[in-house]
Amino acid sequence: MTTQPAQSEVLLTPSEVATLFRVDPKTVTRWAKAGKLSSIRTLGGHRRYRESEVLELLGVPNQRDRQA
Repeated sequence: MTTQPAQSEVLLTPSEVATLFRVDPKTVTRWAKAGKLSSIRTLGGHRRYRESEVLELLGVPNQRDRQA
């Protein structure tokens, strides 16, 4: 029996998100604490953000939507 590998989500660092929004990385952390942006914690306690959610907030069309 073969299974397809799970599609992995691309995760961005606070600095990468800050660059996309042209804000300070601490602003991105404040957005996460306020619930405006969801974050994932690494084993080391660092925040990571889903690329798909960040791009959606920026208004960039989803890759899957373009292919359909």
